[in-house]
Amino acid sequence: MPSVTDLVPAPASLRTGAGTVTVPDGARVAADAALRPAARWWRRVSEDAFGLELVPDAGTPAGAADVAFVVAPDLAPGAYRLAVRTGPARVRVEAADLAGAHAAAQTLRQLAGPAAFRRAGDGPLTLPAVHVEDAPRHGWRGVLLDVARHFLPKADVLRFVDLAAAHHLDVVQLHLTDDQGWRVEIERYPRLTEVGAWRRESMVGTWRTGTPDGRPHGGYYTADDLREIVAYARERGITVVPEIDVPGHVQAALAAYPELAARPGAHEVRTTWGISDDVLDPSEASLAFFRDVLDEVCAIFDSPFVALGGDEVPTTAWRERPDVVERAASLGLLDDAGTPDVVRLHGWFLARLADHLRGRGRRAVVWDEAFGPDLPRDVVVTCWRGHAVAATALAAGHDVIMAPEQEVYLDHRASDGPHEPVPVGFVRTVDDVRAFEPLPAAFLESVTTPLRGRLLGAQAQVWTEHLDSARRVDYATFPRLAAFAEAVWSPDAPGFAERLESHLARLDAAGVEYRPLDGPRPWQTRPGVAGHPRDLAAERAAAGWAGLGGWVEGRDGAEPGRSPG
Repeated sequence: MPSVTDLVPAPASLRTGAGTVTVPDGARVAADAALRPAARWWRRVSEDAFGLELVPDAGTPAGAADVAFVVAPDLAPGAYRLAVRTGPARVRVEAADLAGAHAAAQTLRQLAGPAAFRRAGDGPLTLPAVHVEDAPRHGWRGVLLDVARHFLPKADVLRFVDLAAAHHLDVVQLHLTDDQGWRVEIERYPRLTEVGAWRRESMVGTWRTGTPDGRPHGGYYTADDLREIVAYARERGITVVPEIDVPGHVQAALAAYPELAARPGAHEVRTTWGISDDVLDPSEASLAFFRDVLDEVCAIFDSPFVALGGDEVPTTAWRERPDVVERAASLGLLDDAGTPDVVRLHGWFLARLADHLRGRGRRAVVWDEAFGPDLPRDVVVTCWRGHAVAATALAAGHDVIMAPEQEVYLDHRASDGPHEPVPVGFVRTVDDVRAFEPLPAAFLESVTTPLRGRLLGAQAQVWTEHLDSARRVDYATFPRLAAFAEAVWSPDAPGFAERLESHLARLDAAGVEYRPLDGPRPWQTRPGVAGHPRDLAAERAAAGWAGLGGWVEGRDGAEPGRSPG
């Protein structure tokens, strides 16, 4: 029987009782209408794991069933109460809303032990007597999965969604487009996937010293694939946020439709990492094209948010064209000296697409390079380069998601040991990620400007330049994603290290090929594949809260290098 103290993330309050409760075959499971999706999900996974037939009971009040999911209006959004009582045996979930019910269902699954994460069909389903009261610290508890650099088949994405939900996360941001591949079917523009979804080879290791593998790579999701992913995630309390990256990171789109490029001529889907200086022509034609793309994206995804990228946009190609400079002037985009400023076309372009999304009832999300005077205030800013830009965006009235590469980029190396595969970026151990604080007190003490925007929450990132399979994604992501989940759900709970040791048995049962706490297994290493380690202490000493990440005009050369590749 599992210990009731090994839950990850830990609940806000937990009281144990005497004995256990066995949920028998034929037990009645009922739920108030608003909570039925969570009750249905728990019933199905429990039947699969323990070989039971649990009976959905809509004929009696939910509170009278053997297992009940009941709306509790007194609870805050996302909160829940869970009671497993003996004599008579009853399981009762009370939740403010569906989000709270989903979290409670995941807690029930964890309480049933590692066997609940299998599909073995062998009982019994036994739960410890317990009373839990719980609520999330942050509303946006997200993880980004990059399927553009290395494509993951639909089944692997569904599995990733399952694992995110198991850790009380509620957002999966799918990075669907980049220089190295376009992964979403757009009916109006079929060449985006006919051409843009495939590259002739990939770089093995960092672009600085890596070597091409000579192996074609690609794939994409049909609209029906993505609708399935969205529906599957919704059943588990996850919102899938699509990301269509513009006006940079678009080389795959330009290979398909070169007339959109700021530089004329043929383009190919990028085969190496780093940052391409091929960007969109900031024209009305490009805007019309991507409005069409976003219309189809909005028809597939039900998320109230759509991410537009906006990161790492070299403006060299814009400066080379007098007509683009003149366009900036005609739009009144000037610098402090009154000179046409093509850099501001970056924010102007994204603002037009954000306006379009607003008209579709959606809210744009951008990376922090896109923040500036031309960005509408309702656009959410995801801050990845450091903390200083978050204060500036919050002061300007933007809502913010914290995703600093210094803390929560899970593709960065997990140790500085010699056997760490493709050692890129900063060392981020499990303990480092567990200690993550979206807006640290020491940082806030340095901020003197009133912060008018809201902190929506935080997001971990799983970029896949060097993660070319689901096994490599498992290794980079877990168990550090469990540490992130606790940081954004229950940051003050003690005993994480001990609870994580028990939690690994759940990951084993779920078939997750995670990185062992004491280092990689021999088959998880990548001998001879060069990475690009970075020194976190040195960068913090040089840049403080601002960070050094990203491409900076005037600082980086013609072949700028993004973190982590």
